[in-house]
Amino acid sequence: MKVLHINAGLEDGGGKNHILSLLSQFDPSVAELLVLEEGIIAEEAKKLGITVHTLKQQSRYDLSILKRLAQFINDYSFDLVHTHGARANLIFSLIHKKVPALWLTTVHSDPTLDFMNRGVEGYVFTQLNLASLKKADHLIVVTDSLIKPLSDLGINKEKITVIYNGLQFGTPLVKATKTNKQFTLTCVARLHPIKGHELLLESLDAAKFSDFTLNLVGDGELRSALEKKVQQLNMQDHVHFLGFLNKPQVDETIKNSDLTLLASYNEGFPMVLLESANQKVPFIATNVGDISLLVPDKQYGWCVPAGSTESLTEALNEAYDEWESGTLETKGELVYQLASTQFSIKKFYDATLALYETFVPA
Repeated sequence: MKVLHINAGLEDGGGKNHILSLLSQFDPSVAELLVLEEGIIAEEAKKLGITVHTLKQQSRYDLSILKRLAQFINDYSFDLVHTHGARANLIFSLIHKKVPALWLTTVHSDPTLDFMNRGVEGYVFTQLNLASLKKADHLIVVTDSLIKPLSDLGINKEKITVIYNGLQFGTPLVKATKTNKQFTLTCVARLHPIKGHELLLESLDAAKFSDFTLNLVGDGELRSALEKKVQQLNMQDHVHFLGFLNKPQVDETIKNSDLTLLASYNEGFPMVLLESANQKVPFIATNVGDISLLVPDKQYGWCVPAGSTESLTEALNEAYDEWESGTLETKGELVYQLASTQFSIKKFYDATLALYETFVPA
């Protein structure tokens, strides 16, 4: 079996970690990676020993690569092509009929919302991606909740398989100090409307405590608006925009936090929550996707309704009380035990390999 994974190459969030985690488990002679542009994914993949190819697409509109891509896939006799992301989906959909390889794609989030608030351009990109997904031979989704929006688009449920994200759990990093002097919170998410940063800031403003530090990890189109929001709420001394961080930096930031936060309106199954669990840091997250699987009850953390400032504020106040009393760390231990058992990298790899083998028997 030979599998080629394709991605645009510029992904710097959970999608990147998903791709690299999966490929790191395969023999390099079985699964390879092709990126359309040089970037963070190619750089990190090479460090992991993954075989990487680059097409050097000049822009997202450069279609001169199509002939080269089809020839590359045919010359190297790939059995399966596995795409990740809207651009990779579109590019491969244009040559799908010119190669014998079967096409799988992983859908990481609701494709109808990926380009929200981007006007006409966002509408066009959304329609092109939806049309591409309908052409794929099979779709992998990272959460059960994505099956309905895809089936509503006319995609047969029999063409969809749920495979949850997995992580290589290891020994958590050791905190520099046992307890932070200030309640330290971290949110790792691109600065995009769907991630709910404004609601998070409003909830913190409504909380009963004021002695906190909030680290916002990630970049995006909302940075300027969020910086203004922080000023309006007079939180400049509490909120720190850290921008893009590499994985070791993210791990370091999380392990020195008391709590991580995710206020998204829509999610698949966020890798960042597994990364938080791996550092034994509990979290408050909105009840979207299958996040509740990591928080079956309040012993493990908080899973609150999306879009509810009141519910998020209540959870923040409860977490603060537990931080003050020294009981918050117990939640971190429990979520680590749950996540490391149920969402290991081995389960992720085994489920993916089993699906591949239904198309290309060993």
